[in-house]
Amino acid sequence: RLAGHQQEINNLIQTKIAVDEENARLKNEFSNLNQKFKDKSQELKDTEECARKKEEQNRLVIKNLEEENKGLNTCCADLLNDLEKLRKQEAQWKTEKSGNDARIKCLETDLAEAREQMKELRSICSNLSSQVAVKQEELSQKDCDVIRAKKELQELQNLYRQNTEHTIQQAELIKQLQTLNTD
Repeated sequence: RLAGHQQEINNLIQTKIAVDEENARLKNEFSNLNQKFKDKSQELKDTEECARKKEEQNRLVIKNLEEENKGLNTCCADLLNDLEKLRKQEAQWKTEKSGNDARIKCLETDLAEAREQMKELRSICSNLSSQVAVKQEELSQKDCDVIRAKKELQELQNLYRQNTEHTIQQAELIKQLQTLNTD
């Protein structure tokens, strides 16, 4: 019976050792799990903090984007107004261009007519230049004639003066002869 108790005690000791070992293993596992839990908790905290910061950043980004969008909408409205003005201006310019094109056509026609008139006037000028050249030639000839006539007149005047002097001398001589005759 003692041997049976001893065996039972040995079994209990073996069981206790096994339980202690299991207990130590479980404690170790618990410690590891606890550490993992702490690590995961910290990781979760960090992740939550990061998520909170991201959310804050996203809120700021969204706010900025909304502000920017508001600005862009205003800018877009202004651009649309400008576009409308430019379209009206373009229509006005097209109307003006149409009028200007018509005026240009008229001016081109007038220019063509003026060129024709210039051709005619050049022709007339050319003819007149020829006539002027002829007249100048005639005038030059007349100048020569006048110079010749002046010379002849001068010569005649000289002859007349000489003649007058001779006549006076003759009259003197006649007087002297008459006086002599009377004497």
